[in-house]
Amino acid sequence: MFNAKPDRPYLESWLRRTRRQLAGSGRLSEVALILSKEDGDSPERWSQLIRDILEERTTPSLDFLTRIDAVLAKPVDRNSPDEQPRLF
Repeated sequence: MFNAKPDRPYLESWLRRTRRQLAGSGRLSEVALILSKEDGDSPERWSQLIRDILEERTTPSLDFLTRIDAVLAKPVDRNSPDEQPRLF
């Protein structure tokens, strides 16, 4: 039987993994903010692009997937002066 979807095992595993990583509250916005600071454009534009990729409305380049992985791999600096300190 013909499968209309191309065989993309790397992309499929990336999508599963990244959907889990971005499921946390605010994590997608955080990644979008980091990308906007590094490359310009608005965080909203980056958020929409990432959502389009996660919902498979657009196919990203391998370089972009690697870039998102790099951002997600960086530890979150909770003591950054841009963020409020935790109270509890």
